[in-house]
Amino acid sequence: MHRRRRRTALLLTATIAAAAPLLTACGNDAHPGAAAVVGGQRITVSQLENRVSEVRDAQRAAVRDDAQYAQAIAQTGTLTRDTLHGMVLDKVIQKAAENAGVTVSRREIQEMRSGLEQQAGGAQGLETAWLQQYGVPPQRIDENLRLQLEAQKLATKLGTDTSQPAFWNTLSTASKELGVDLNPRYGSWDAKKVSRVDVATPWVREVSAGAQGPSAGA
Repeated sequence: MHRRRRRTALLLTATIAAAAPLLTACGNDAHPGAAAVVGGQRITVSQLENRVSEVRDAQRAAVRDDAQYAQAIAQTGTLTRDTLHGMVLDKVIQKAAENAGVTVSRREIQEMRSGLEQQAGGAQGLETAWLQQYGVPPQRIDENLRLQLEAQKLATKLGTDTSQPAFWNTLSTASKELGVDLNPRYGSWDAKKVSRVDVATPWVREVSAGAQGPSAGA
C-alpha cells in the first residue's frame, strides 16, 4: 500500500525535476492575466505565482544557509510549469471523480495523513518528505492527499489502478469536457495524454532561476 501511495504521489503531484530555467515572456498574451482556463474558470498568473512562492518559502525555511537554498532552487528549476500542471490535473481529477460519483471525506484525509505521519516519524517528518520528494509545502499536504484519495477511489470504482490505461482514459475524457486551455508561455495541454507539453514559442526567452526567482510573470 505504501508503495502504491508513493507511485500515485509521483504521478499526481506537481513533481519537481532537475535543474532547468524558468520561463518568462514578452509580448502580447492570448490569455491576459490567466495561466490557464479550465472548465471556463481561470487559474490566474497571480495564483500560480503564489503557489510557487509557497514552495520556495518552505524550501527556504527547511535549509540552514544560502548554499543549500540555491541547491534546492537548482533542483526545482521547472517548478512553475510543474505547479501549473498539478493545478490543472487537480481539476481534471475532480471532474472525473465527480462524473463517477466519487467523493472524499475530511475523515478519510485525516486517516490517511495519520498513517503517513506514523510512517514518517511524525508530522514534521511527513512535511519534510512531501516537500523534498514531491514539492508539496506543508499547507498543501491535505489538499494533495485529497487528490490522491480521489484518484485511488476513482481507480477502484473503475476496477483498475492509477497506472492503467482505463484510469487515464477516464481522465482524458474529463480533460476534454473541461476544455483545458493554457497560456502559451506555459506550453499547451494534451487532453489525450492528460499532460502539459512544451511548445515552440519564438517570443519566449529563458532566464536563470537565480536571476528571476520564483516569478512566472512577463
